[in-house]
Amino acid sequence: MRKLLHAMILGLLGAGIVHIVVLFLVPEFSERDAWSRLAMASDLYKMTRLDAEAGGAPVVKSVDPLFYAAACRFDLSDGLVRIRAPGDVPFWSASVYDRNGHNIYSFNDHNANSEKLDAVVLTPAQMIDVRRDLPEDLQGAIFVEAPIEEGIFVVRAFVPDESWKPIVSRFLEQSACELQDY
Repeated sequence: MRKLLHAMILGLLGAGIVHIVVLFLVPEFSERDAWSRLAMASDLYKMTRLDAEAGGAPVVKSVDPLFYAAACRFDLSDGLVRIRAPGDVPFWSASVYDRNGHNIYSFNDHNANSEKLDAVVLTPAQMIDVRRDLPEDLQGAIFVEAPIEEGIFVVRAFVPDESWKPIVSRFLEQSACELQDY
C-alpha cells in the first residue's frame, strides 16, 4: 500500500511539473504561427517562398521535400484578392487558410479551367457584387468564397526531379498576389 501511495504522489508531482513547463512554453509557440512568420518575412499581398530553396531558412517547414511552396497573406476587408501564376509545372495545388491556419478551401491544377493558376478569393458579400457584373478578365478564374477577413493563400508545386527545380522555382517566383478593387 505504501509503494502504491508513493508511486501516485510521484506521478502527480511529475504531471504537475510537466503542466507548468507547458504553460511557460505556450507564449513561445503561439507567437510563431504561420501568420506571424509570414508577417515577419513579407507584407500583405506579397508572395513569399516558404521552402529553403529560396535561400535561407524556410519560413514554414514543409513535410514533403518534393514540393516547393509560396504563400501570401491577405485582408479581404481591403477588397478581393487575385492570385496568378504563369508557366507549366507537373502539378500544383493551392489552399486558402484563415489566420489561425484552418484550411478553408483547396484545389489543384486538375480543377482549374486551364493549367495556369488564376484564382480570386473574396467574401460572400463581395461575391454577390462580382456576380452582378463579372469583369471579362475574371472569366476563367476560380472563385474562392471565404467567410474570413484575413487569410493566407498557399501554392505548392511538385518537383519530380532535379531538372524541374528551376522551372518550379520560376513558377513560384513569378506568381502574384494582388489586391483588386471592385
